[in-house]
Amino acid sequence: MTHPPAGPVLAALVSRATGGRYWRLDRPGAGLDVEAMHISPGTAAEPPGDRSREVLVIALDGGGRLQTPDGWLELAPPAAVWLPPTAEYRLHAGEAGMHCVTVRPRRPATPPTLPTTGVIGEPACLLHQVCAECGRMATESDARYCNRCGSPLER
Repeated sequence: MTHPPAGPVLAALVSRATGGRYWRLDRPGAGLDVEAMHISPGTAAEPPGDRSREVLVIALDGGGRLQTPDGWLELAPPAAVWLPPTAEYRLHAGEAGMHCVTVRPRRPATPPTLPTTGVIGEPACLLHQVCAECGRMATESDARYCNRCGSPLER
């Protein structure tokens, strides 16, 4: 199966985006979590995702500032900023708003574990196995993270 190049596809999405996350890498087996988002003019956002992993923030269009514990960084395309794991940061869009992409290593799926005693069958309600981020149901009954996007599952 062939896929179109990411550049023109993402450029078309940027031209139609109006706010929030509008694109996500959704390819089984990918080693990265990649999301494109738009931050409305004059507003701030904390990109979604796990703060325990390093992240690369890439400004695509518009501009703004990145607030970190060490101070402010101006973001004007093309700009890329690497942030270490557990870094606290917020993106603040300028007057034109900002389109950006965040890239993180994908969290590996939790290996399945089998019950050792006294458990027969599945629980009556399986909502705890549905990912709030992407809507996919976990394949293991005791999964802690989504196999597709790596988000923590509700417990």
